[in-house]
Amino acid sequence: MELAEIGEVLRRRLLKELMLSGVSIPDPATTFVEADVTVGQDTLLLPGSHLLVGTVVGSDCVIGPNTYLSGVRVGDRTQIRFSVAEQCEIGDDCKIGPFAHLRPGTRLHTKVKIGNFVETKAATLHENVSASHLTYLGDAEVGANTNIGAGTITCNYDGVQKHRTQIGAEAFVGSQSTLVAPVTIGDGAFIAAGSVITDDVGQDALALGRARQVTKDGWAKNRRLARQALPKVLPTDTSSTTPASSRPAPEKDVNP
Repeated sequence: MELAEIGEVLRRRLLKELMLSGVSIPDPATTFVEADVTVGQDTLLLPGSHLLVGTVVGSDCVIGPNTYLSGVRVGDRTQIRFSVAEQCEIGDDCKIGPFAHLRPGTRLHTKVKIGNFVETKAATLHENVSASHLTYLGDAEVGANTNIGAGTITCNYDGVQKHRTQIGAEAFVGSQSTLVAPVTIGDGAFIAAGSVITDDVGQDALALGRARQVTKDGWAKNRRLARQALPKVLPTDTSSTTPASSRPAPEKDVNP
């Protein structure tokens, strides 16, 4: 109990020093900053923010609410909301979250957008890359101005070792694409939505890796009609057809 009380005194002292240096902390009671953390002027730390050992945050940033940073270097004018980041670098003017997870080895250059339910690990994303929804980028490098569509994943692990995915600049990766590493996507390439890419894609090329759609007109209607034409089978009462010898004997009343 005494240790907790001492920790509370130290925490409030650190937060007071930050506020006096120009950091805005509207709710100190729910904001946690460790001793070696540095935060730039005009940055806003919203409730539920946890800034742990080794974290450096630039100026004019918005951190939180409910954000966990450990060993992270954050540039200026970056926003991180409802997210977790560990042992990574985030550049200037980035937008992270909500609900993103930046794992160790992630490096984001300026103006990168990481949206909801996006996870990165040992990945470098160059300037103005956008991965807005439901994406996993592991052991990968993505060139400047490339768009990563919703549901894209890099298949970096074959069960034995990790492999890298290289995506060039100005490329477009369509939604629900699966990139099976090791694989390289060239500058300006276009990956069609729903593709499974196992071979390298050259510069400015279009790659499609999915089954061809087959449409059968009227099939659903015919199926419904066929089901309606089937005779309805009523459940049968098997008690009348069961031989008496095989029927269970009635239980005796033990309390006459």
